[in-house]
Amino acid sequence: MHVKNSTNVNKEIVKSGTKTYRQVLIGPNQGPNFAMRKFVIAPGGSMPRHKNTVEHEQYVLNGRAKIEIGESEYEVKKDDVVFIPAGVPHCYETIGEEAFEFICVVPNKSDEIKLV
Repeated sequence: MHVKNSTNVNKEIVKSGTKTYRQVLIGPNQGPNFAMRKFVIAPGGSMPRHKNTVEHEQYVLNGRAKIEIGESEYEVKKDDVVFIPAGVPHCYETIGEEAFEFICVVPNKSDEIKLV
């Protein structure tokens, strides 16, 4: 069992994003089946359209964003839950003056990320 405070977890810049960073809160060394990451996209920030070989389960902690998943567009906010199936293109763009923050849980499987 591992317990830690998220403020003590390193923040990594997401190179493909704009004004975006992530923290790996629970990685494959701690959780055998799933990884838990926290993403923060600052106001005016975004992540480009991409797809992954693993599904994503997400919980919005703060802020608002426009998310495209496949051919659909959604506006999400605090306390919304998002599911992105494996292989489906998606992207994010913040809305407003608050950072968009979310938890993202993914299976601990090989994940190939491809910009589209």
